[in-house]
Amino acid sequence: MRIFIDGDGSPVKDTTIDVARTYSLDVVIVTSIDHYSLKEYPKNVSFVYVDKGADAADYKIVQLIGESDILVTQDYGLASLVLPKGVRVLHQLGYEYTGENMDGLLEQRYFSAKARKSGGRTKGPKAFTQDDREKFKAKLVTLITE
Repeated sequence: MRIFIDGDGSPVKDTTIDVARTYSLDVVIVTSIDHYSLKEYPKNVSFVYVDKGADAADYKIVQLIGESDILVTQDYGLASLVLPKGVRVLHQLGYEYTGENMDGLLEQRYFSAKARKSGGRTKGPKAFTQDDREKFKAKLVTLITE
């Protein structure tokens, strides 16, 4: 079991790394070369850098991830691509993407995009809180220990 992080803009990288270290799991952060960092990370953390492009990180994750791995992402589309591979997918707010909730999430995304194209406005995400971080951490531990 490895934990992959869709790294562009994820607010739970450090939390994920801390939990993974507790359970001796490897973490793979896939991110755009635009987010290259010289920051020191534990030995269980590796980076895969991809070229600029809207879906470059997503395609690389789909290529690398496998059954029994966990993916941390807020991207519904990416989640829908890896669920059939037997991957557990966790949103940064602590809820799990599943086959049961995916259709509704993709439909919601479609209608929001359609509204924006026609000049409508949609709400952005709420600010990420410490409570959100704790919910995420608890769910991540649950996924690892199941």
